[in-house]
Amino acid sequence: MTQPRILITRSPHQSSELAERLRASGIEPILIPTIEIVEPTSFTSLDTAISHLDTFHWLLFTSANAVESFHRRNHALKGTGFSPSVEPPHERGALAPEGSASKVATIGPATTRAAESAGLPVDLTAPQAVAESLANALLPHALQPDGTSTRFLLVRAEQARDHLLDTLRAAGAEVTIAPAYRTVIPESSIPAIRDLFSRPENYPDAITFTSSSTAHNLLALLDAAGLTLPPNILRASIGPITSQTLRDQGFPPHIEADEPSVSSLATAIVRCLSQAKDKQQQNL
Repeated sequence: MTQPRILITRSPHQSSELAERLRASGIEPILIPTIEIVEPTSFTSLDTAISHLDTFHWLLFTSANAVESFHRRNHALKGTGFSPSVEPPHERGALAPEGSASKVATIGPATTRAAESAGLPVDLTAPQAVAESLANALLPHALQPDGTSTRFLLVRAEQARDHLLDTLRAAGAEVTIAPAYRTVIPESSIPAIRDLFSRPENYPDAITFTSSSTAHNLLALLDAAGLTLPPNILRASIGPITSQTLRDQGFPPHIEADEPSVSSLATAIVRCLSQAKDKQQQNL
């Protein structure tokens, strides 16, 4: 029996974990990124925030990309002689290498690992890697003990869902948004997408979607290649937000991870393909 082939649509530097997990289960990953991470339209908001980190009670990261972009920009500014308005302290709970915001919150384990790798001690991690979970975890901190607004710095993509922002502001918090990066469609992926979907014999057995952007961008790449998404290919979603995006586009997922994580997505795919294989053998 031929080895199952699965399209991974994540950006190149984020696709390795999923690819490795699938390979370990006898599945061939096809790596064609539908997302490219680039600089934001303007660094003004981020630069201003970095120069006043001491004025925020919490620093919030909603993706590993946000952590990495923040870390990279901060070091770039230091190289130009730019520095935060207050010398960073070195006690536990402060951003010793990065600035002086008192606490750090992340949206999930992958973002936490990125923050810790960047030297940022994490005080709070959302139980689930979705904005709703992070918002609920932060609600008790929306106000200071004296009743004044907690000041949050939200480092995120230039275009992102506003659930976290709206929830915290509705609870009385003050939230500053600092766009750290943009996601764009990599035009270099168009030839690979065209080759993969131009003939049924080339089709992958399944496609992974790890964010709403991967869903939007794959459809845009197919459109640029003059093609449409074949409806019979299994669509595997990392979680409910991505699944809803697929439904909105007319392509509801066949598979959804039990938890919004790469490991859970890989497990769900392997389980589905194994069940399909068992069913096929029973029908022989």
